[in-house]
Amino acid sequence: MITTHVLDTALGRPARGVPVRLELLDGGAWRELGAGATDDDGRLRTLTPPGPVAPGRYRIGFDTGAYFAACGTPGFFPVAEIQFEIVDGAAHYHVPLLLSPYGYSTYRGS
Repeated sequence: MITTHVLDTALGRPARGVPVRLELLDGGAWRELGAGATDDDGRLRTLTPPGPVAPGRYRIGFDTGAYFAACGTPGFFPVAEIQFEIVDGAAHYHVPLLLSPYGYSTYRGS
């Protein structure tokens, strides 16, 4: 299972309504697996169904430009894309994004 959580560190609160998409590298091309928007707590739990995922290279994209536009805040990065590799498809992969108008960071969460 792959989930995410976006926190707006400039405002000190969850980033609600961030459009997110999840893709898998499949034979040299990216194939979309899931998409949605973060909830009131900044979380998106429905990118993949519960249970194992296929090993491989994944890319998760956050439409930060849409989020900042909705907040009326100028932002520097219109998209934050993170690639990661999954070896053990049975594990839970949580990919949080810490976001501000002029920077972002990520890590493998739990």
